[in-house]
Amino acid sequence: MIAIRALRAPLFAVLLAFGVAGCGVNTIPSAEEEAKATWSEVLNQYQRRSDLVPNLVETVRGFAKQEREVLEAVVNARAKATSVQLSPDVLTNPEAFKRFQDAQTQLSGALGRLIAVSEAYPDLKSNQNYLALQSQLEGTENRIAVARRDYIEAVRRYNTELKTFPGVLWASTLYRAYQPMATFTISEEQMKVPQVKFN
Repeated sequence: MIAIRALRAPLFAVLLAFGVAGCGVNTIPSAEEEAKATWSEVLNQYQRRSDLVPNLVETVRGFAKQEREVLEAVVNARAKATSVQLSPDVLTNPEAFKRFQDAQTQLSGALGRLIAVSEAYPDLKSNQNYLALQSQLEGTENRIAVARRDYIEAVRRYNTELKTFPGVLWASTLYRAYQPMATFTISEEQMKVPQVKFN
């Protein structure tokens, strides 16, 4: 009888641990870590793009000296994108997240204009350095799109876990400091349909 009583407490503790583990108590921290990891990949790809910009600008500069405004716009957009300070709470601070997203969008637009300008220079379009850099940039833009998609999905799972049962119970008791994370959005201007005019 004493042996049975002595086994009850450890057995109860083991059963309680299995019950708690199976009820989703670890889902919120796991989802948060997944979202943070995918965010790191987004930053990694943005950094890769940023590292390509100086070489691309220098290559174009050698062929298209008269396109100074476009080159300066790219350099300024890159400087702004890399100067945005990412605080630790950027993922849960919509304003900080939007500032970062806006800076990256400006850099994307400036790079798009630079690529469009290069179409007017046949010598540039046939330059091997330029072609290699353009290919790397296109590949990086694709990687950015994939990393953003993965981040959006990870944040969706995390935010859903904070709002649905049983996660909402854990969020209101054990994980009160956990906040929903921001995700990428598209501005009104980007959603406008471009007007095509034929003369």
